[in-house]
Amino acid sequence: MKKSLGRQDYHDYCWKRGELALEVIKGALAVIFLAYFFYRSFWAVIPLLPVGGAYIVLSKHRRSDKCKEELKVQFKECILSVSAALRAGYAVENAFLESREDMRLLFGENSMIYQELELIRRGLIINITLEELLTDFAMRSNCEEIIQFAEIFSIAKRSGGSIPEIIRSSADLIGQKIDAGQEMQTLLRGRQMEQNIMKLMPFGILLYIGFSYPGYFDALYHNLRGMGIMTLCLIVYLGAYALGEYIIRKIAIKIQ
Repeated sequence: MKKSLGRQDYHDYCWKRGELALEVIKGALAVIFLAYFFYRSFWAVIPLLPVGGAYIVLSKHRRSDKCKEELKVQFKECILSVSAALRAGYAVENAFLESREDMRLLFGENSMIYQELELIRRGLIINITLEELLTDFAMRSNCEEIIQFAEIFSIAKRSGGSIPEIIRSSADLIGQKIDAGQEMQTLLRGRQMEQNIMKLMPFGILLYIGFSYPGYFDALYHNLRGMGIMTLCLIVYLGAYALGEYIIRKIAIKIQ
């Protein structure tokens, strides 16, 4: 089914056109900046290449988290649209098909949720049940709210309960949960902004001193003792950077 319908697996982020090249350029610039700032040597770029590689991996994780968050927001709007269609008297399958137009107007035809609804439409045409399609979407989404919704839908189907009523109540509860998560994400982004400022602060201070007092840091470059001190400073900085990213990511995962 996955192959025939071309379904996307959200567990592994797929670079869009131009994104990887952009991140490679950013990683290269970061490596060049570190080589100049800590060693004043072009040759220092070579041992610092793994830092550039780590930056690209980190960027992929960030984009994956952002993609997951966007999918959750779009899914919330989708199930609210489905719930509204059910209130208008549509059958469950038709309610999902009807929500495609709302998602197109809200997010565009290239949005993730519109593409998923299009896949659901194509799946229904070849007689794949809505339950199977939603379960498959949930397993690929790597999103707790979508998984919960698919499980509730499957239980309702098997138990013969009032599916429209169950979907409406589930849509309200999941929507409230996603809204609460968005509020916490907003607070977290404020902390991330503060963290980014702290990452740049040491460079700003040292560059200011360097321009104000030319030659002040000359003793730290082009000699073994200076290279040792700057290498230690670089290790401490990268360690603090990695620790900060790890803490922020763990918090983000918990509130998702």
